[in-house]
Amino acid sequence: MTAQFDLQSVSVHFGQLHALQAIDLQIVKGDRLALIGANGSGKSTLLRVLHGLISAQSGQLTGDITVHPEVRLAMLFQRPHMLRMSVQANVALPAYLGGQPWKTAKTGALAALQRVGLQDQAQRPAKALSQGQQQRLAVARAMVMQPNVWLLDEPTASMDPHAKREVESLMHEFATPLGMTLIFASHNLGQVKRLATHVAYLEHGQLMAYLPVAEFFDPERLRAVSTRADAFLKGEFAGL
Repeated sequence: MTAQFDLQSVSVHFGQLHALQAIDLQIVKGDRLALIGANGSGKSTLLRVLHGLISAQSGQLTGDITVHPEVRLAMLFQRPHMLRMSVQANVALPAYLGGQPWKTAKTGALAALQRVGLQDQAQRPAKALSQGQQQRLAVARAMVMQPNVWLLDEPTASMDPHAKREVESLMHEFATPLGMTLIFASHNLGQVKRLATHVAYLEHGQLMAYLPVAEFFDPERLRAVSTRADAFLKGEFAGL
């Protein structure tokens, strides 16, 4: 199967900081890949390289994403930016900028808001929503773009348990039936187990382990691949 993303020795540096170091990674269409690692490990940089927001200084990114213009990407940040507009307008604007008439875009936005349970908030200022509601709005904003690839950077960090469950449920509902490629950074190991098909462990910009989720959480298998990833996982579980 052709890789949707094929990274070959991809490196990114910001001055003296080596954010990514010679990353080799293939991501196949329909994969649900969790990126894990400590803060500063390179997860956010990798997501931005996949989205095209950051260019690699060396190496190359190929795959379907580079040759098929119909592949659409959407990115969800930990704290999504809300425009000083209504909830409905925040969702409709990307579709309008993509070429839809404003009336059509607003209708589609309302349907997307209904899917995430925010239809009753459509005319409220988007900035007045709670953090959990804003993240659900961001999911609706991604929906109207009908992406093939969904990139999420710590989408449920700093949320209360109820909001986390809501957003996680939307991630599963939105991505899984459509065969969408889902790539997300997370510190929540339970979330990784529930949502991911594969796990990549990053440390100081290096890819230390890449395994199917069941193998990643198998101590013997993980230890055979990377003692550093095994040590990280033991430390995370010790803190639970």
